[in-house]
Amino acid sequence: MNEEYVLTPKSGPQPKITGPKVFGVRPMSPIIFKIPATGKRPLKYEVLNLPEEFSVDQNTGVITGQKYEMGEYETTLIVSNDIGRDTRQFTIKIGHRICLTPPMGWNSWYVYSLWITQEKVEHIAKAMVEKRLIDHGWTYVVIDDCWQGERKPGEALQPNSKFPDMKGMCDYVHSLGLKVGIYSTPWVGSYAGYRGGSIPNSQVDYSKWIVEEKYRQENNQIFGKENALRKRVRFFGIDMSHIDAKQFSEWGFDYLKYDWNPNDIEHVEAMQKALLEGGRDIVYSLSNKAPYKLGDKWSELANLWRTTGDIRDNWRIVARIGFSQNKWGIFAGPGHWNDPDMLQLGNTRHPHRFSDFFSTHLTADEQYSQMSLWCLLCAPLLLSCDIPSMDEFSLNLLTNDEVLEVNQDPLGKQAGRIVKKIVPHFEVWAKKMEDGTNIVGLFNRSRRTHNLYVKWDQLKIKGDYVVRDLWRQKTLGIYNGGFASKVPGHGVILLRLKSLQE
Repeated sequence: MNEEYVLTPKSGPQPKITGPKVFGVRPMSPIIFKIPATGKRPLKYEVLNLPEEFSVDQNTGVITGQKYEMGEYETTLIVSNDIGRDTRQFTIKIGHRICLTPPMGWNSWYVYSLWITQEKVEHIAKAMVEKRLIDHGWTYVVIDDCWQGERKPGEALQPNSKFPDMKGMCDYVHSLGLKVGIYSTPWVGSYAGYRGGSIPNSQVDYSKWIVEEKYRQENNQIFGKENALRKRVRFFGIDMSHIDAKQFSEWGFDYLKYDWNPNDIEHVEAMQKALLEGGRDIVYSLSNKAPYKLGDKWSELANLWRTTGDIRDNWRIVARIGFSQNKWGIFAGPGHWNDPDMLQLGNTRHPHRFSDFFSTHLTADEQYSQMSLWCLLCAPLLLSCDIPSMDEFSLNLLTNDEVLEVNQDPLGKQAGRIVKKIVPHFEVWAKKMEDGTNIVGLFNRSRRTHNLYVKWDQLKIKGDYVVRDLWRQKTLGIYNGGFASKVPGHGVILLRLKSLQE
């Protein structure tokens, strides 16, 4: 398979609405939802049957407002230009559950790690708009570790000098129609050696743990760059989550990555309570290696939880993580998602290593496979690449709306493995969509091209089905009994099956 395989046709002049078909907001929390749509600019946005407490900006497509009463509101989105229009049914659910589809966005860790700044966050947010990722549902810009500065007794943790105006930054990102996220940990110190979400003593005196500058890669990394030094502050001090969460809300953040290992119920519950009291909807993401035996608790307390350690742009690591997610499927659904970590696509770096950007070490076929599997798994789709330098191949890989729809389907049913063969080494994963169609991924885990197949009885279906290749955006024909196709090494074919009997 060459890189031309997945190139999506350019967005035509006709408007087309993309992204999720459902959105959740808590009572009296401010709603911010950008209607994603492609087509010739300028576009005009309208929403029929929108609750009177909400409004939509006709020029930007951003829905804002607040409403107290819980309930489901069926609306109709309309996007038009001087050539035509497109409509879509869209449900707003006001209740206690948010994050009804997996988050899509960007995280700073791989590309910037210790060198993340407010300027770079705003630069990425602007690029998400300019590269039209926002038109396909890519929404979040998340700051990972390394933003933390000083803390005074009884006060929230403040940013370091690289972030001179957190609220101004959040306002800027929101003005683009995007959302913004931040990082914390219940430990005294973070993985990267910065201050955490608890304090060692009531005096907030870190002097016992601060190291000399020669042991740091970056000045605010007060606990040092060496692993042995950082480990000394990986303990729970006096919990400050209630104060920090209020600050996050006041700044305007929409997402929190809460990071330590192993995750425990006590600290997860404390931060959940603090976030709920903040008066703002903040997607709550746990990291990392959440214990499987507590999966039912994570689905109750958080919106996302990392099921693994850190991923890398190495096929063996990506495959090991991605193909090990089957058992986690029972915990996934609207509002709570398994997180196998970030997409390893585009131009990136390795954390803590300041270098020029380099292209991911995944081959083109491996990138298609990761994107396909993550969409089947209803996993959060978080990039950590340099969006401004994104090439045409990467951009098309991330803006295929037929593939993204698999991830954003309102039913939120995680795919399961239905076939696993060793010779040749391949797997078949499948999921049911809200409209009754079946999504099937045929993954070739061997290095050589093989003819892979799926039988209808393995899917527990029968009869005639229209089979469509989602990457090629091409209908392949009508099949009865099964389907087979050649698939290159480490590659995939992603199919949508629609019954002719329905």
